[in-house]
Amino acid sequence: MTESLATQMVDGQPEAFRVLVVEDDPVTRRLLEKLLQRSGYQVETAGNGRDGLALFEAGSFSIAISDWMMPEMDGLQFCRAVRSHDQQRYSYIILLTAKDSKDDLISGLEAGADDYLVKPIHPAELIARLNTARRILGLERSLRRRNEEIARLSITDSLTQVFNRGYFNQQLPAEISRVRRHGGSLAIAICDIDHFKRVNDRYGHQAGDAVLSDFAHCLRDNVRQGVDWVARYGGEEFALVLPETDLAGALLAVERFRSLVAEICVLSAAGSISITASFGVAALNADTDASVATMDRLVFTADECLYEAKHHGRNRVAGRALQPGHQQPE
Repeated sequence: MTESLATQMVDGQPEAFRVLVVEDDPVTRRLLEKLLQRSGYQVETAGNGRDGLALFEAGSFSIAISDWMMPEMDGLQFCRAVRSHDQQRYSYIILLTAKDSKDDLISGLEAGADDYLVKPIHPAELIARLNTARRILGLERSLRRRNEEIARLSITDSLTQVFNRGYFNQQLPAEISRVRRHGGSLAIAICDIDHFKRVNDRYGHQAGDAVLSDFAHCLRDNVRQGVDWVARYGGEEFALVLPETDLAGALLAVERFRSLVAEICVLSAAGSISITASFGVAALNADTDASVATMDRLVFTADECLYEAKHHGRNRVAGRALQPGHQQPE
């Protein structure tokens, strides 16, 4: 199947360019609509700038074609209003005008128009300008996708594909602040694969990487999607962040994670590998004193509980809520 001239590929699928035509003259408006539809564009029309802006705000348009001289809101006002919006996708604006002085054209471009056409409009010229718009929009969206991918990679652990330590350090204070502002509770768990050094020594580092990856995926795939999140804290240690979860709820959830991890069987060239993990849980709520409800105290308490779980035999969960007066060592 060949792609239409008026479509683009978005996430591997063809998507038609949607065009908004804002023109107060009904004959011109109808001619533009027919011409664009014959060229494969999806078209909506408005008879003045105010109605056009309402359509633009309600929909998602790749291209807007607006007359300059209109009642209610002229083309310059329409351009400025469109550009004042925080758009996820850039929209290309072509201004139609009978004005052809340099000062007028500069005013149109400064108002936010990307291009202009002087009336009367020649159909072939309009299509050529639209082709230019499509090329520019394609470049803009390609750049946006690359930037999004760079941003994603900057907060992702390359081996396990969960969040990295940098994201954890950046995001956990925001989770704590949310509890302080809006109430509720928050729990974290620091977890560690038991005897991981033995895995590397016996099976090799490639097998160790496979164990880390499967362990991380087990956690990530079993948290509440869109609520909880997982980060690689360092080495074989990972952090689970459980918003809106008190200590009792966190201990129940983390015990389930511990049980799921114990069922993991990683296949390697040297044989199958079974693992267990230990978990330290710490929790706070909106009533926790501000001097205690800090990232450092939360992580320190979870680390203490992790040590306690390992000290009592590993493959277990220990936890407690943050308490005033429990001082972190210098």
